[in-house]
Amino acid sequence: MKKRIWLLFLGLILGLLLVACGQNEDTSESETDTDQTETETEEEETSSSSEITVTDMYGEHTIEEAPEKIVVLEWVYAENLLALGVQPVGMADIEGYNSWVNIDAELSDDVVDVGTRQEPNLEAISELEPDLIITAGFRHEAIMDSLNDITQTLAFNSYPEEGTMTQYEEMETTFKEMAKVVGKTDEAESVLQNLDSSYEEIEQEITDAEIENNQFVLAQAFSSDAAPVIRLFKDNAMATEIMTKIGLENAYESEGFQVYGFDSASVEALQNFQDAHFFYIVQEDDNIFENQLAGNPAWEGLGFVEENRTYQLPGDTWTFGGPLSAKVFAEQIKEALVSAE
Repeated sequence: MKKRIWLLFLGLILGLLLVACGQNEDTSESETDTDQTETETEEEETSSSSEITVTDMYGEHTIEEAPEKIVVLEWVYAENLLALGVQPVGMADIEGYNSWVNIDAELSDDVVDVGTRQEPNLEAISELEPDLIITAGFRHEAIMDSLNDITQTLAFNSYPEEGTMTQYEEMETTFKEMAKVVGKTDEAESVLQNLDSSYEEIEQEITDAEIENNQFVLAQAFSSDAAPVIRLFKDNAMATEIMTKIGLENAYESEGFQVYGFDSASVEALQNFQDAHFFYIVQEDDNIFENQLAGNPAWEGLGFVEENRTYQLPGDTWTFGGPLSAKVFAEQIKEALVSAE
C-alpha cells in the first residue's frame, strides 16, 4: 500500500515537471517568434524608409533611394537642383542655359552637355550611367520609353492645362517634388520662404517709391520675317503672377486660355491698356519698339509711351524658371519701375 502511494506521488511530480518544461519551451518559442517578427518589421521599416514616393505628370513613382547622379533635360530642373545645393551630372543645352538663366548659383564645369533640349543625345546620357533622369513631358513624350530604358525617368509639365493650376503653382509643386527626390525638403521650404520674404521686401520698396499706378502690361517682342511680334502675358503666366506677388496688377485681359501664358498681338491691341505701366523684353539687336515701330502713330500715340511709362527689361530676362529665377525677375521689375521715378 505504501509502495503504491509512493509510486503515485512520483508520477505526480514527474507530470508537473513535464508540464513546466512544456510551458518553458512554449514561452521560449513564443519569445523567439516575437523577436524574429520584430526583427523582420524593423528590416521592413528600414527598407521602406529609404524609399521615396514622388508624383510627376504620369502619377506616383517609387524611387528606391536618393539618386546621386541626375541628368536634367530642361533648364528649370537644373536650376531647381542648384537651388537645393545639388549639381546634375549632365544636362541639355548648357550654352543656352548660361545665356538665359541668370541666377547666382553656378553650374559646375564638370556637368556634361547631353545635346539639345528638343533632341537630347541618348547615347551621351547613357554613358553617364545616371540614377535618375528628369525631363519635361511636353518635349519628350515620344522618347520616354527610351529614357526609361536608360534609367528611371521623371517628367514634369511647366505648362498646366486649363483648370488645373497656374504656372507658378506648378513651379512650386515640382520644386518640392524634386526636393523629396534628393532628400532636401527642409532646404526647399527655406528657399520658398526666402522667396516670399523677398516679394514682401520688394513690394514695400515699390510702395515707398510712391508709384501712382500699380497696373502693368508685360510683353516680349521680337522680329519674325522683319515683322514685329508682340507677346502679351496673361494671368496664368508665371511672370505675371510674380508681378502680382510684389503688389502689381495685370491690366492685360483677353478671352480664352493660352497654355503658355501669352497671346501674340499687334501693337493696336495695346490701345486698351494705355493707363498701365508697359514692361517689355527685347534683345538689344532686335528692339522692335525702337526700330520697326519708331514713328508709328499706333505706338507713339499710346498713353504709356507719351508719359514715359515704358520699361525695357534685359534681353536675358528669364520668365520660365524656378524660385531663384523668380527672385531675379521680381528684382528686375522693381529696379525698372523704381529707378524711373
